Amino acid sequence: MEMKELKAVQKKTQSHNSRCLFILMAAAYSLISTFFSNSPSPSTAFSRSPNTKSIFSLSRHRVCLHRSPNLTTFALHNHHNHSSQAPLSSALDSLLVLCTSVALSFSLFVADVDSASAFVVTAPRKLQNDELATVRLFKENTPSVVYITNLAARQDAFTLDVLEVPQGSGSGFVWDKDGHIVTNYHVIRGASDLRVTLADQTTYDARVVGFDQDKDVAVLRVDAPKEKLRPIPVGVSADLLVGQKVYAIGNPFGLDHTLTTGVISGLRREISSAATGRPIQDVIQTDAAINPGNSGGPLLDSSGSLIGINTAIYSPSGASSGVGFSIPVDTVSGIVDQLVRFGKVTRPILGIKFAPDQSVEQLGVSGVLVLDAPANGPAGKAGLLPTKRDAYGRLILGDIITSVNGKKVSNGSDLYRILDQCKVGDTVTVEVLRGDHIEKIPVLLEPKPDES
Repeated sequence: MEMKELKAVQKKTQSHNSRCLFILMAAAYSLISTFFSNSPSPSTAFSRSPNTKSIFSLSRHRVCLHRSPNLTTFALHNHHNHSSQAPLSSALDSLLVLCTSVALSFSLFVADVDSASAFVVTAPRKLQNDELATVRLFKENTPSVVYITNLAARQDAFTLDVLEVPQGSGSGFVWDKDGHIVTNYHVIRGASDLRVTLADQTTYDARVVGFDQDKDVAVLRVDAPKEKLRPIPVGVSADLLVGQKVYAIGNPFGLDHTLTTGVISGLRREISSAATGRPIQDVIQTDAAINPGNSGGPLLDSSGSLIGINTAIYSPSGASSGVGFSIPVDTVSGIVDQLVRFGKVTRPILGIKFAPDQSVEQLGVSGVLVLDAPANGPAGKAGLLPTKRDAYGRLILGDIITSVNGKKVSNGSDLYRILDQCKVGDTVTVEVLRGDHIEKIPVLLEPKPDES
């Protein structure tokens, strides 16, 4: 450590000595210029000795190098060959040279820079208009993006102590000044504790306000000062177009506040919820790189407004393959409003369990096969029949739903899509295939039971 400090002192001393030498040279040049400028002779020779091989001469206007077989001479020439100069003009020129030399010497002495770097000129960085817009968008929206850590309780096998260990992480964004944070449900699923890190690296404990498993949306809340919370500007997703630019900000692989860019590759895609398998409609497809850790982060348009939540990717390897999906902001806004106000989403259900689509296809029919219809549920109360076995163990198929309110139902996704357009308390007409005949049954929709 002492050797390093000694080398640093020596290096600094050498730099200081270099500057001092430069100052002395500048001062000497100034004095010599002053001396010879005041000399009456237009050409002056300054000789070191009779036997010296070089003779130095200085001029106000230019210095010329002359070579001869026996000596090298620096000769002073007057450009116009005038025999004399006005004393006042000569004095002013000498004073100007002296002031310039002193100013340059003083600046080099005061500034703590190397002698060579004093003459280095750095060209200003020039960015294109689209680059400037991207940089501005990132700077303005980064304070709204947060980093979420999912902590799970684990018991040590030897000491039996209960410890909290990180089991995952993701992204989110500030929704309002009240501290509400919006993210994906699968980011917080199974957490015993949650922590939110803001853009200034301050960390706060977060509590769950509510979540919607079917749409993979969750709302958290942190008790952070309002001046530290910058809500993200909310846009509209109904008028999006394929090809327009989009920007994703998140924390992929734990690298906080990473920006990726792309375009909208497709609209009105459909993906399944990772928690319930229920379809999510009108999803935005983008080629902006979305990796593990980006989940829950915002997808922005070129104006910096929120148009979706990054939620999933299509990739065999788990890394970005250029096919990412975002839940549209129009869907998210309605869900978040209900979660903030009531702590849950009120969504209507039929109250049935149905068979996988592949099983129905093997029967050669189109529709949704009812496996179970609890007696206390909407379908059970309306009289829909579930699948069961008779006294001999033979399978007796239940009702097969073929349409709801006149809209054809070919699979489970169709049924969910129709129910998403209904409200709690609506009465729908369910058309079922029972045996070899069709029946129409009115069903009063009820809210989905609370989830813990």
